[in-house]
This record gives sequence, C-alpha cells and structure tokens, in this order.
Amino acid sequence: MAGLGGGSVVERRVRVVIAEDSVLLREGLTRLLTDRGYEVVAGVGDGEALVKTVAELAAEGQLPDVVVADVRMPPTHTDEGVRAAVRLREAHAGLGVLVLSQYVEEQYATELLAGSSRGVGYLLKDRVAEVREFVDAVARVAEGGTALDPEVVAQLLGRSRKQDVLAGLTPREREVLGLMAEGRTNSAIARELVVSHGAVEKHVSNIFLKLGLSQSDADHRRVLAVLTYLDS
Repeated sequence: MAGLGGGSVVERRVRVVIAEDSVLLREGLTRLLTDRGYEVVAGVGDGEALVKTVAELAAEGQLPDVVVADVRMPPTHTDEGVRAAVRLREAHAGLGVLVLSQYVEEQYATELLAGSSRGVGYLLKDRVAEVREFVDAVARVAEGGTALDPEVVAQLLGRSRKQDVLAGLTPREREVLGLMAEGRTNSAIARELVVSHGAVEKHVSNIFLKLGLSQSDADHRRVLAVLTYLDS
C-alpha cells in the first residue's frame, strides 16, 4: 500500500471496526490504523457479521467510534456493505460510518447520506493509498463530521434536481460548500481557494443562513449544511 509511512498519530484512541472481505486489505487497513494510534476492535468479512459484531460491542457498552466498511461484500458482492452501514447508522446513534468503494456508486452514496446528521463518509478505495487523507477521514467521521471523496461530491452536486437548493448560493459559496463536503476545515478551504480565513468564515456563515441552519445547531451545522445540500 503506497505511502504507508505517512500520516499522523491520533491523540485519542479512536475505536474502529473494519468490514472488508479481502483478508489482505483488511489486515492492511488494520496495520495502517493501529500504527497511527487507532484501536481496531474487530475485523469482519461480510455485512451480517458487521451488524452482529457492532451489536455485541454496543451491548457490552463498547460501541466503536467508527465503522469502515466496503460497499460490496459477500454473499452477492453487490450492496451488502452499504446496507449494513445504513442499518448500523439507524440503530446506533453516535456511530460514525465510513464506506469504501471501487467506483462512485451514486445510489449507494445517496442512500448512506439520506437522513444522516453526523459521522458519515464515502471514499474511493484509491484514496486509502493517500494515507494521511484516509487517516484524517476516519478521525473526522469518528468525531461526527463528513468525509466525502471529491469525485463523489462532484457527481452528487452535479445533479440538476439540486439546482433549487443552489439557487440562493453564489458560485463561490457553492465552491466552499463542495470543499466542506470533502471535510475540509476553513483554513484548508482558504489555502485551496487562495483567500483569507476571514473570507471563508463569511462564506460559511452565509451558507448556514441561506440553508436555514440556526445557531442552535451548534457544532453540527457544517455537517447539516453538507447533508441538506446533498440530500435535497
């Protein structure tokens, strides 16, 4: 796996369950995360085992912070992984769910995002090779944020049916919201767009206002803004 030596060690022990039917990839992900201070509490090879394992951990008061799951797993290798992820998200409040896919599968991404208010991610498997980005994505989802692959964002935000939601946003605000969907911080957005941090804060504030997200939504307004946009 390229770049295995990159990435930073997390300060807190984030607890992870990995669901991947390829033993080689599952072990690789486990090694990658444990080397950076994460605690991989279980590794399974199919969707049903994932649901059962998380339920057992929850019953013991040991609900993991985040599940990392392949979209396609046995027995049919179609949508078992994402369906298990949706079930887990509905059953366990506070559980972050990050799914990995070989390609952008719009239906699965939309299903995963629908109705979610925190802790969700959808990355292409190629992104795992970019170790720092992948590790940071796991941390963001575990903390209740979003981590969406740029290619996923591009496809979902490109739908014509979303234009009503976008109508009130300026081109720059749409650009900022797209970067927010990828999980970028305000500082990272400022660097990407070559603008000041204050300018980004103003755009983000305007986005919240135009999407009707009040101050009472507190820390999750960024996530709600992104999901309101994608799920419109």
